[in-house]
Formats: sequence, structure tokens, C-alpha cells
Amino acid sequence: MRSKDEEGTLKEAETTVYFATRNKGKYEEAAEVANRFGIRLKQLKFSKLEIQSNSLEEIASFAARHAANATQRPVVAEDAGLFINGLQGFPGPYSAYVYETIGYQGMLRLMSSTRKRGAHFQAVVAYCRPGNSPICFSGIVNGNISPRAKGKYGFGFDPIFIPLKRGGQTFAELSVSEKNRFSHRAKAFAKFFRWFAKKR
Repeated sequence: MRSKDEEGTLKEAETTVYFATRNKGKYEEAAEVANRFGIRLKQLKFSKLEIQSNSLEEIASFAARHAANATQRPVVAEDAGLFINGLQGFPGPYSAYVYETIGYQGMLRLMSSTRKRGAHFQAVVAYCRPGNSPICFSGIVNGNISPRAKGKYGFGFDPIFIPLKRGGQTFAELSVSEKNRFSHRAKAFAKFFRWFAKKR
């Protein structure tokens, strides 16, 4: 027979997931989605190990497995990319590095010679328990690259991405709640939390 403390620990383990990220914006977006499913998401400020790869799934899976085994906790890791049609899908899986080096203003300069402004954001969420293999969930949102940056919310390339059929506003002009209605990250996490809620 379990003690109350043991039962409480077990219950928490069944309803708690740790998100390995130092990005506060990503955590806040994911936590709001988690609340819809009655799941507690805790930010794990863990320096996740990232590999260089052309696959978001490989990057997220490697990070989730490493963090889960290092911390001995059930962990989700997420990787996302902005894929621009006029740049043959660049920067894609290298979006974080490109943002850190040239920012969205540099991206707009790269696009100054092309009229093709179609793009999509994709997010991949990888869930892993210690000693197990990761499971991935993906979300995509289509849109266009704005000719200029707009908005003060969000992070990364949000100020230059206009999702389709959303009144011409960039992600950076939307609150967390508004963005979470259709964003790539919200879609990926919703798929994961729906699966997790059934499995626990």
C-alpha cells in the first residue's frame, strides 16, 4: 500500500512534463496549450544538446533523449524552422542560427531580390522518458514573409511572418493566446498533449 506522499509523487509524474528550453516565449506558448489538457508543464532550464541536421525531427529527438537521460525526467524538446519558398526552403532547420547571426532584418535583405514570399513555419515536439526512444509530433502553419517587420510580441522571425487568412497581421502582432489558436508550435504541442492525456 502506497503512502500519501508516494501517491502524490506518482500522480504528479503522470500529469507533469518537463520542457527543456531556456526560451521563455516558447515555454509560455506551450504551457497555455498544456492547460487545456489538464497537464502541468514545467520549464526545465536545461542546456539541451543540439546537433546539426537537415531534419527537425532528428534535432528535437536527440535533444529530448539527451535531456531525459541526463535529468532522469520525462522531457519534451522542440525545434522549429522557417522555410521560405523564394530561398529554396532556407533557413529551415538552421533558423535559430540564422536569426542569431543576421536577424530578421538580414533575412528581409536576402529576400529583396525575390517576389516569392510564400513560407511556412514548422515545429516538431519530441517526447522522451529516460532510457526510451523519443516520439515526435509536428505542426505546420503556412503564410508569407512581410516586406517589413511589424509587432512587438513573440520572438525570432515572428515580426516578419504573416500567417494566411489572419488579417495580414504578423505573429509579433498577436498575443500568446491569439497566436496559439493556429501556430505551428501550438499544433505540435496540442497533438502531443492529446496523446499524452490518453497514455497517462
